[in-house]
Amino acid sequence: MRTMTPAHRPVLDDTTAGTVAVGDRRLRRLGFGAMRVAQARDRRGECGRDAAVELVLAVRDRGVQFFDTANIYGLGASEEILAAALAPYAEDVVVATKAGFQPGTLKPGQRMLPPRGRPEHIREDCEQSLRRLKTDCIDLYQVHVPDPGVPWAETVGAFADLQRTGKVRLIGVSNVTLDQLREAQRIVEVASVQNRYSVGDRRSETVLDACERDGIAFLPWAPMIGVEGRPVAPVVDGIAAARGASGQQVALAWLLQRSPSILPIPGTSQLTHADDNVDAAWLRLTDEELSRLDIARPVQGQP
Repeated sequence: MRTMTPAHRPVLDDTTAGTVAVGDRRLRRLGFGAMRVAQARDRRGECGRDAAVELVLAVRDRGVQFFDTANIYGLGASEEILAAALAPYAEDVVVATKAGFQPGTLKPGQRMLPPRGRPEHIREDCEQSLRRLKTDCIDLYQVHVPDPGVPWAETVGAFADLQRTGKVRLIGVSNVTLDQLREAQRIVEVASVQNRYSVGDRRSETVLDACERDGIAFLPWAPMIGVEGRPVAPVVDGIAAARGASGQQVALAWLLQRSPSILPIPGTSQLTHADDNVDAAWLRLTDEELSRLDIARPVQGQP
């Protein structure tokens, strides 16, 4: 009999959507992205730390094992919230964080924070993340973005040094090209790649294929980005309406069926949306629906 949450929603187990290897760990193939967790609101609509912790615990109660954050999310608040909810960490829980951007807030006209990939900055950021996460070893530490002003090998090498000193267990890379992935693999054993990828934005297709061949977990961020305003959007909406699902659930279901290496990490600040995201693990698209989504896909390389 399937375990049920107090809200009578099914709980993920290893057979729901299968598992994927993240380094030496096998995890259920639906995680949680904690970028917006600091903005969480409780059932009364009130925002605060208690609401954020409640959201993380609710996701954990649904059987989620993988939690993804970064040092820049909420200026470190996301890491602190995960620690408040999950520490001391259970053996079946993996918390991943990232470094590689200059912490701060976006200024007018900025689309992203400045990259910061120098080894001394990576070491400094790691110490701060260890403190906020209340741990002496980060499960999965990811290079958030390549810094064009720093040789890629130097940035990745800083992560390798942290692994050798025992402060990092596994290393991942994010927002990389295939060439950057290959260079990183010559320096460290890459456990994960986190790139933008969705049913409507498949520019990382070659990177995903490489991950599948090499046994690397692929963590697609923002599953609905690239769907809005693209030819695939009406197809997603049509399937969602016919199945009594949301477009987000269809996008997540597509990711789960696209490759066994994919570990989606949808995020939200709302408990109901978090439950809906987990529910997508039980949505199985038909071959006909998958074919319609592929026919409507944008040309590879198109944003």
